[in-house]
Amino acid sequence: MLVSSIGSKSISAHPNDHFVITIAPLSIEEVYKQADDAANGAIVLMSGMVRNNSEGFSVLHLEYQAYEPMAIEVFKQIAAEIRQTWSDATHVVIHHRIGRLEIGEVSVLVAVGCPHRKEAFEACQYAIDTLKHRAPIWKKEFYYGQAGEVCSSWVKCC
Repeated sequence: MLVSSIGSKSISAHPNDHFVITIAPLSIEEVYKQADDAANGAIVLMSGMVRNNSEGFSVLHLEYQAYEPMAIEVFKQIAAEIRQTWSDATHVVIHHRIGRLEIGEVSVLVAVGCPHRKEAFEACQYAIDTLKHRAPIWKKEFYYGQAGEVCSSWVKCC
């Protein structure tokens, strides 16, 4: 069992769970395999991608940064909360990318395996919604401004 600590708080990761922050491209197939289990009736996988627009502006690309040790700790907390609410969850997998990402690239993958689809959907939605509010992950959007100039701004991922 993995144990990580930040300050005085320590969270043990469930042995079936998997958390990654990486500069490398994310693999839907790998995350699906990590969530797979014979006890599952469903695996819900959410893929967040870089889109070509934001608030009416044309996005060129994004740059993600994270405070990695704390972000992994937040991922573990989310998984622990999922297991409290959806106790039959077999696997919680959260992978997030950092660095420069182009339009269409996958920035985050969340997968939850459960015996039933309703719980898998609910737990997966909880995971991504909570991640976006709690994880110390920021993105910088590069876009064309109103006069056609290239602009950028940092945005907390919530």
